[in-house]
Amino acid sequence: MRQIYTFMKDTLSIIAQRKSVRHYTKIPVASEQIDILLRAAMAAPSAKNLQGWEFIVITDREKLDYIGERVATARMLLMAPVAIVVCGNVTKYTGESQMNWVVDCAAATENILLAAESVGLGAVWTASYPYADRMAVVRAATGIPIEIMPLCVIPLGYPVKDEPVKDKWRPEKIHYNQW
Repeated sequence: MRQIYTFMKDTLSIIAQRKSVRHYTKIPVASEQIDILLRAAMAAPSAKNLQGWEFIVITDREKLDYIGERVATARMLLMAPVAIVVCGNVTKYTGESQMNWVVDCAAATENILLAAESVGLGAVWTASYPYADRMAVVRAATGIPIEIMPLCVIPLGYPVKDEPVKDKWRPEKIHYNQW
């Protein structure tokens, strides 16, 4: 039981400490760390276990700069040594479930952000979807085919400084049994 408690404590600590990091050092991120993040992403739940996510790891400085220069909310890519584009393969989802790719990719994204925090990396979610102009830039930089939707770009790197954690606890947002 003690081992489970220790693991739970560590997991909850990582969740509570996760924050958006937008300033990175020039220290490269090891491919082993990227693999850890991608494994965490693919451990996310997905509707009907379709696992419609796809990932593009960008290490090419020109591609990072291309996106960072053209998407105002992703300027931090100009400093980041690496980014992961989280995409959804919309051909996997049909009928009433056709928008589930967004939820599935969001769960994978959160797992990446938590894993990044866990291994000492800084990261931030920068939305591509549903903004046509942002998606066009990401597509142009990466060659994403039309049936693949770029949900977000996650810049990654070692934080320049220790960013403060925001207290987001709001008990007034909790409702029991009814509104």
